[in-house]
Amino acid sequence: MIDWVRLIISLAIPLLVGGLGGRVTSASLDDWYPTLDKPRWNPPNWVFPVAWTSLFLAMGVALYRVWGLGLDNSAVVWALILFASQLVLNTLWSVCFFGLRSPALALAEIVFLWLAVVATTVAMGRLDPVSWWLLAPYVAWVTFAGFLNAEIVRRNPRPAG
Repeated sequence: MIDWVRLIISLAIPLLVGGLGGRVTSASLDDWYPTLDKPRWNPPNWVFPVAWTSLFLAMGVALYRVWGLGLDNSAVVWALILFASQLVLNTLWSVCFFGLRSPALALAEIVFLWLAVVATTVAMGRLDPVSWWLLAPYVAWVTFAGFLNAEIVRRNPRPAG
């Protein structure tokens, strides 16, 4: 039986976090981000909100499934703590890259984000294999984002001084 309240909350949490990150991002999309030297394999800007919305919805479904296993289970609680941690780190990446306009700082931060996403995927996947499949594309996307971030840093060295 679907617990509609838990489902709505589970979907809303990552979407709201994504909205916060999107708000931080949008401030730099028109004036700063276009000035960066990016590789040819950098996706067009329209791909990012589509990809992230899909990933946040999948995260929400995984959250719903694992949360439904019960908060009396310490493994569930740990998975939810990891889930919350990766959401915080996800937003922090947007703050570093777009808000502070510091691809280098964002590159350092994305290492922690990637580790948190992998840990979350493993913890949730052990409890619910469907959640592993729901979160695996997120691992892939953050991996891709890390390589893209590194290439942007390489192509846009900070000026001296």
